[in-house]
Amino acid sequence: MRKYSLFLYVIMLFLLTLSGCFGNKSAEPKQTVSEKKVNLTISAAASLQNALDDIKSSFEKEHPNITITYNFGASGALQQQISQGAPVDLFFSAAEDKFQTLVKDGLIEKGTNLLGNDLVLVVPNNSNKGIKTFQDLTKADKLALGTPESVPAGQYGRETLKRLNVWNGVAGKVVYGKDVRQVLTYVETNNVDAGIIYKTDALTSQKVKIAATAKANTHDPIVYPVGVIKNSAHPKEAQTFYDYLQNAYSLKIFEKYGFKAIKHGN
Repeated sequence: MRKYSLFLYVIMLFLLTLSGCFGNKSAEPKQTVSEKKVNLTISAAASLQNALDDIKSSFEKEHPNITITYNFGASGALQQQISQGAPVDLFFSAAEDKFQTLVKDGLIEKGTNLLGNDLVLVVPNNSNKGIKTFQDLTKADKLALGTPESVPAGQYGRETLKRLNVWNGVAGKVVYGKDVRQVLTYVETNNVDAGIIYKTDALTSQKVKIAATAKANTHDPIVYPVGVIKNSAHPKEAQTFYDYLQNAYSLKIFEKYGFKAIKHGN
């Protein structure tokens, strides 16, 4: 009888142990599948907003553990924030000089020139000032331009007007905007007679029309560099988004919004 009881005890102990093993195995996949949630902060030029919003949607579906938060603004202002230690994971600039400042300071881990753009003169749809060229800006009472020191489009715009010998005649009429989107708003609301912005921004509005496109030889090349910040709190995930911005799908979205892909930039 004692042998029988001992046999039952051993059998029950064996079954309990076996059950515990299966229980542990069933729990293992949950630990493997669950990934740490990461939020990436991307500082990007205001002109990139529409395209990057589209890319964010598709990226987060493919990478559910990564959430993208954008900080849009003028490239110069964003560069200064990063230089002062703002917690940013990736910088997407509308000007190479602002980007190179961070490279020289050792704050950019990796980067490439990804996109190009055109500079255009826009007027309200109902404009009757007869502004059809940059030279016609002498007819304007007010002209909107991004602040050249912080807004690359404003820098290119002033450069174009100087090379066309128009700047001295219009400088006193300029209303400065904090970024290209504010300049566009000034034109849309008829607060100014014309504005100088990127082609990509002009294409987003049904309230303005493109009067002229600046020739390439009137300003420095418009280049959009992008790079991972060296002290990113999430370098692996930042690299993942950096690579995603350069794939065929993302480049097609950028091109849809009027950007030109620079596939072999340095």
